[in-house]
Amino acid sequence: MSDKKQQVSRRQFLNYTLTGVGGFMAAGLLVSPLRMAIDPVLKESSSGDLVNVGLSVDDITSEPQRVDWTVEQVDGWYESEPSRSAWVFKNDNGDIVALSPICTHLGCVVSWEGSEDYPNQFFCPCHDGRYEKDGTNVPGTPPLAPLPYYEHEVRDGILFLGNPISREGA
Repeated sequence: MSDKKQQVSRRQFLNYTLTGVGGFMAAGLLVSPLRMAIDPVLKESSSGDLVNVGLSVDDITSEPQRVDWTVEQVDGWYESEPSRSAWVFKNDNGDIVALSPICTHLGCVVSWEGSEDYPNQFFCPCHDGRYEKDGTNVPGTPPLAPLPYYEHEVRDGILFLGNPISREGA
């Protein structure tokens, strides 16, 4: 065997150097998109958290009342506070009921006793949709499903609401 070291030519040196620099540049360009794709997946989800709506349980009656509140929402790195609403009342058993005000037909906002012709019902003005007090849709009207209800909890006499839960159609 020869004791001679193999010499690297100028052409090979430039080839190795440019390949290495190009590889580092490509890796640097890929790090940011990979982090943007993976980082939100690894963050803890805040879905299902119950939010204080600022309503005392003592103030809830059998008459539906509209409650408005905001929730903190993070989409990737964008933070916002969208508003939410619910119709809250106590049913005949004394249990708290919190219904979504969004019509299941076309997404309009329903109101309690919104029509003089149909008292004691939720009314959607978009297509004359109607719901009973418990949120079930009135047969023969445009909505094909009941109003969603909110998961709720009472802590220290204050109402906390979570996400709306859809119910099966009638």
